[in-house]
Amino acid sequence: MHPEGRRKCLHCQKFFVPDPRNRGHQRYCGKPQCREASKRASQRRWRGRPENAEYFRGPSEVARVQAWRRAHPGYWRRRKRKDEDALQDLLITQSSEGQADPKQDGGIALQDHWQRQAPVVIGLIAHLTGSALQEDIASMTGRLIAKGQALMGQKPSDDDEKNLVRRAPSAGPAGL
Repeated sequence: MHPEGRRKCLHCQKFFVPDPRNRGHQRYCGKPQCREASKRASQRRWRGRPENAEYFRGPSEVARVQAWRRAHPGYWRRRKRKDEDALQDLLITQSSEGQADPKQDGGIALQDHWQRQAPVVIGLIAHLTGSALQEDIASMTGRLIAKGQALMGQKPSDDDEKNLVRRAPSAGPAGL
């Protein structure tokens, strides 16, 4: 052993400090490729012993493996767990007490209200609601605005138009 308590790895030939709990046995460092080499060497030594030469062979081993496979059908197939569907953590639900009901648009024509929204917002709301009806989209838009204002700590204003997402100027088909 090296005077400083270091040892040379049998795989990468670099010096390392062995774990104090395993100092007398550790011959490989902790790098992944060195650990793999250690495992291979250990298995080679185990299989090289005469009493282990036929350990996994013979008709009794074949019957044992076949019985285990019958008792565990589909073991090799990866099953999808129910909780693996989510790509994000569940959100903590908040109570809606104290939140103001969304105000109606107060006389703004539905068509005008519709055309002031960005197309992406209209498309997203139509997708989420599963409806392309202007009334459904306008209703959902009002609820989303009120919810956003409540989350941001804003009080709903009388003029909802100030808080609506406006359509960005488009460059037309050539700008795509």
